[in-house]
Amino acid sequence: MSQSDTPNVQVLSTEVSQLRQELQLRDSLVQQLSQELFRLVKGNTSFMPQQQPDLERDLTQLQALQEQLQAVEQQVAFYQEQIATRDSEIYQLRQSVQELTDRTRMLEQVVQELPQIYRRKFEERMTPVREKVAMLQRENRQLQAELQSVSYRLALKTRNASHSGIDLPNFPRPASEETNISTPQNA
Repeated sequence: MSQSDTPNVQVLSTEVSQLRQELQLRDSLVQQLSQELFRLVKGNTSFMPQQQPDLERDLTQLQALQEQLQAVEQQVAFYQEQIATRDSEIYQLRQSVQELTDRTRMLEQVVQELPQIYRRKFEERMTPVREKVAMLQRENRQLQAELQSVSYRLALKTRNASHSGIDLPNFPRPASEETNISTPQNA
């Protein structure tokens, strides 16, 4: 929920409170008016004038009061409708706030779990690489051992051959092959 929505909810809440207060005020005025009318019409015998012109004036006043009462009732109905609409909006806003709060919590949890997920994925990818490196190192040690063995046997043959009196031809060798054969490499 954005920061601009919070003042909206507060403004709506304030308006709803004001409308409820106005509605209560109008309800109490209507109640007082109806009680006063009832008291005047039923309880007061002197209220009924003896003369005809006063009766017409009183009927005119009564009609005016009834019109005012109708206007107040219409306003009350209008405000009640507005209150119901605002209550519905408030309910929807609360639902939206709850959904956004839940979503925010879920996203925060995902963000907290991301480093662990990346580490696990990295480990999963590194496992075959480590196995391949270990295999290559074993193979390298084997090859070095074989190379040392061959070099040793070749050196023995060369020494035995020079003592036995057989002359073997000496072929010129490139310098890089001689260093590779004579010195074993360590990995």
